[in-house]
Amino acid sequence: MLGDLLASLTDETTALETILGAGDLALLTAVREQAAADGVELAAYVSQTVRRYANEASDEEWITLMGALNRSPDPSATCLKRAFEHALRH
Repeated sequence: MLGDLLASLTDETTALETILGAGDLALLTAVREQAAADGVELAAYVSQTVRRYANEASDEEWITLMGALNRSPDPSATCLKRAFEHALRH
């Protein structure tokens, strides 16, 4: 699933649609601000964030994510939201 999510994040429009699919405008604002602060395009920031999450999330975070995915009608949006929340906390 992470591979599919990363493969879909190839341009700004897709990245924006994916973030909007998470249904959290405050998160979108924070992500745009962080991408601008890092000097990268939104799609690149989204992709980097998801990759970092996959590499750095603790075992506890993965268990929490799996539980959230089981209850989610949109697993990609749920995964993306968790990845951004994780990145913004760290």
